[in-house]
Amino acid sequence: MDALDSLLNGFGTALTPVNLLWAAIGVLLGTAIGVLPGIGPAMAVALLLPVTYGLDPIAAFIMFAGIYYGAMFGGSTTSILLNTPGESAAVVAAMEGNPMAKAGRGAQALAAAAIGHFAGGMVGTILLVALAPTVAELAVDIGAPDYLAIMVLAFIAVTSVLGSSRVRGLASLLIGLTIGLVGLDQMTGQQRLTFGSLQLADGVDVVIVAVGLFAIGEALWVAAHLRRRPGEPIPVGRPWLGRGDVRRTWKSWLRGPFIGFPFGAIPAGGAEIPTFLSYVTEKRLSKHKDQWGKGAIEGVAGPESAASASAAGTLVSMLTLGLPTTAVAAVMLAAFQQYGIQPGPLLFEREPELVWGLIASLFVGMVLLLALNLPLAPLWARLLRIPRPYLYAGILFFAAVGAYAVGGEVVDLVTLLIIGLVGFGMRRYGLPVLPAVIGVILGPAAEQQLRRALQISDGSVGGLVDTPFSVTVYAVIVVLLAWPLLKRLLLRRGGTA
Repeated sequence: MDALDSLLNGFGTALTPVNLLWAAIGVLLGTAIGVLPGIGPAMAVALLLPVTYGLDPIAAFIMFAGIYYGAMFGGSTTSILLNTPGESAAVVAAMEGNPMAKAGRGAQALAAAAIGHFAGGMVGTILLVALAPTVAELAVDIGAPDYLAIMVLAFIAVTSVLGSSRVRGLASLLIGLTIGLVGLDQMTGQQRLTFGSLQLADGVDVVIVAVGLFAIGEALWVAAHLRRRPGEPIPVGRPWLGRGDVRRTWKSWLRGPFIGFPFGAIPAGGAEIPTFLSYVTEKRLSKHKDQWGKGAIEGVAGPESAASASAAGTLVSMLTLGLPTTAVAAVMLAAFQQYGIQPGPLLFEREPELVWGLIASLFVGMVLLLALNLPLAPLWARLLRIPRPYLYAGILFFAAVGAYAVGGEVVDLVTLLIIGLVGFGMRRYGLPVLPAVIGVILGPAAEQQLRRALQISDGSVGGLVDTPFSVTVYAVIVVLLAWPLLKRLLLRRGGTA
């Protein structure tokens, strides 16, 4: 009851006219910035951080919450319509959302994403209120072997489910892991694959990789085929979800938060892991398996719901432990410190008005996000009426601007072009793009956790499987790898019987 009373007091803070205005501004700014390829929620919050110096702390963090959710949805918009993720958490939305858009169902994909964000954010924030202390305790107990096991599960899941073969999925993953090696070794400080360039010492930003593989690769692929077959404007389609769409998506909307929230609360890759684990789960459970890869709406609804719930989950460890699990949480932690506030176990006692006002503003932000973006879905989808030569020229322009904005270095543009050519080659030879992006995102973290676990165990390989959690995850991995073979044997026995 204490949490409920505190939340009601938080609503009293968040629903004041001034704070409502800041929440609406945050949602609009976040969506507008998220639509630009390469500028995700972390960069949006970082860019707007100096603007809030004169604001009241409560108003500033309420606006940050709106920017966070708005930017996540904005990234999904370009991911679905233009196959150009605005941030790494929106990568999975392109897998089924972009084929839907090309089939004239872009508005339906955007509506499924908007409702998914609403459902995931609502359920995730309710779980934040109810489970924050428990999840924080669990996050403290998880060690390096457990993190490594989760990331290995992510690698195996994404290479097993996507693409026409596991070999191609593994080849794509290896490309991503290789790109992830670029930069300084985090433990020894040695340069790796930098070719003597100081600009590459910090590694290749995941935004550049995602935009290069998806946007540049797609634009070059389309350009290579336009001469053979002139592109026609893609029809927008009906603006709302039909009954059949709702029947197919409502379970996905409700499953997503329970995948996304736990992963958001622990430092295991932010929203990237739960989004494609949700994708894997929905594909396994779907009754319309023939539509996957061609525009299955469940492949948009589930991952988007998981991403939104993950955003709520990141606030658990950030508020209760002062532990940022994503780039956005790190920027928000810097914002707290800017106001002389230190997140941690005592934050709820020392700054109850700020904390519960922020949590209540998440509910408000979700309602505003749905109210603002659901009616705009057909308007966003009309982007697809632009003839493809002009559309992809615009994509190349905004992709270059977004990549340059990451570090302000010319080498970023050169890197973007090279990775775009790699993306073009992957399409040419049928390699799925998502495993490469996942390899770049999780590869460095997996390497660090592997080396940390080996150090703890004095080099013993047994130290990688010395916890019940890691053993359970590796058992799931074995089942995932062996399932196709077991399924084939069962079918043979059934046939002979």
